[in-house]
Amino acid sequence: MEALLWTTAIVVAIALGMSYPGWRLRRALAQPFPPAWRDILERNIPIYQRMQPDLQAQLQRLVQQFLFQKKFVGCEGLEVDDEIRVTIAGQACLLLLNRFTRVYRKLHTILVYPSAFLVPRNHADDAGIVHPARQELLGESWVDGRVVLSWDHVQRGAGDWTDGQNVVLHEFAHQLDSESGSNNGAPFLGHPGSYRNWSEVLSRDFNNLRHEAMFHRQSVLDHYGAVSPAEFFAVATETFFEKPWQMAERHAELYEQFQQYYRVDPREWLAPPQPEPLFDEPEPPASYGTVYGQWR
Repeated sequence: MEALLWTTAIVVAIALGMSYPGWRLRRALAQPFPPAWRDILERNIPIYQRMQPDLQAQLQRLVQQFLFQKKFVGCEGLEVDDEIRVTIAGQACLLLLNRFTRVYRKLHTILVYPSAFLVPRNHADDAGIVHPARQELLGESWVDGRVVLSWDHVQRGAGDWTDGQNVVLHEFAHQLDSESGSNNGAPFLGHPGSYRNWSEVLSRDFNNLRHEAMFHRQSVLDHYGAVSPAEFFAVATETFFEKPWQMAERHAELYEQFQQYYRVDPREWLAPPQPEPLFDEPEPPASYGTVYGQWR
């Protein structure tokens, strides 16, 4: 009898332990969305006010869950406040609209630096000799559940929602990419049949971008996407949300694939751009437009 009581007590304790996190999350989500947080979304996500009310409500709920589950750490003396937390969470959760999601389930920590940060890197010279070096980065996404961001560049991304460069969208696209088990530019698509079209379209446009980057030709997609399939997916995500009209016009099939994956159409939130002037001989860029961290 005593053994049965102990067994019952253990089962009850395990059940309570498993249900407690879910109860705490439901309790947090039941709280009203703070008006101050809504003001931050309106200030730092320009498309927020043009979204339908149901999508705004979705985003608010995702932000609440993100902020409840993730830890923010300020680096190099940066004090993390609600402006930082809500801005990053809001931009990151744009990628999760209209889908069942556990809100970046593998992610637990966001480290935020005041500006671009230095990381150790090994560099091999022409002779194959490896030398230690330090590289300046704007953001980095790690497989161990961390994302690193420069707050200065998060703000720049928020300030211009039409340049196709957004460090938060970029690094959190990497997080989605990793959910399939590898960082190869093919996130979890749900149905096995979806991968064939995805692979065909993204492989073709990735190779086209590599050609454009090699010959310094202008492109809707930042040339940094030519580095690897993983970076192509992240760069294309930035372009999809910030330059949807241009992407849909010049990369129609790619836009369609991303529209199916992200389940939104950002053209509904942004006015069509003015026609760009044509240049007979575009000047080649000195380097890639944006330098993010490689996946680690």
